[in-house]
Amino acid sequence: MSSRRSRSRQSGGARISDDQINDLVSKLQQLLPEIRNSRRSDKASAATVLQETCNYIRSLHREVDDLSERLSELLATTDSAQAAVIRSLLSQ
Repeated sequence: MSSRRSRSRQSGGARISDDQINDLVSKLQQLLPEIRNSRRSDKASAATVLQETCNYIRSLHREVDDLSERLSELLATTDSAQAAVIRSLLSQ
């Protein structure tokens, strides 16, 4: 096991094994549409999975920002009663 992969985790001090890393990379891979939907899914390297994970998280952040902006615009154009209903639904 390489020393790079056997470093202590910040929380606790437990060591993470190569098998645990491989399992976590595999779980990440299953969550990524770009890899999951491609034919190369079982051939993707850990580096590819981690890069795609970063890309996917960035795209989700952009989508959240876009949806937040659209919601703000919607709330600004509705009357106060409708806006109050929308806000109460969102806070649930």
